[in-house]
Amino acid sequence: MEPDYLSDPELDARLAALRGASSRLDTPRCVEKELMQAFAARFPPKLPWYRRMNVPEWGAAGVCAAVTALVLASLLAPPLPYTGFASHAPLVRLENGGAFVALDSFERIAQEPDPQLVETELPRTMLATLGLPVAPEQAGEAVRAEMLVAADGELLALRLSAID
Repeated sequence: MEPDYLSDPELDARLAALRGASSRLDTPRCVEKELMQAFAARFPPKLPWYRRMNVPEWGAAGVCAAVTALVLASLLAPPLPYTGFASHAPLVRLENGGAFVALDSFERIAQEPDPQLVETELPRTMLATLGLPVAPEQAGEAVRAEMLVAADGELLALRLSAID
């Protein structure tokens, strides 16, 4: 069912007359161009996000990205091996399931007048700091070790009975 105002014959006649009168009208060529320019000035196109930032904002973003990259690089870098025993990395020799770890130079070990041999148990996590392989499932266990200690108490070498 149509509403009453859609089927009004008088309105239809007036609209037909308006259509006929406006069909003979022709707007000047520059009107459409001026209307489009006015529309573009009133509603400018949105710039993409990267074009909305000016030079100082891009500089600040670059500095933030560089700082973030440095922090991530320092956090994700593998830890350095523990070198608290000596100023150089320990010398490790594996044989028959055991290991010998020289924590000082062989010359220093040979020159020591009265070294002491101390037996102890070390946690396997300490082996990883010396550069020896440690399985994660065995990390909580202890391993029997013999330590060669100098007269002044400095640790010279370790001999591990079994690291498997």
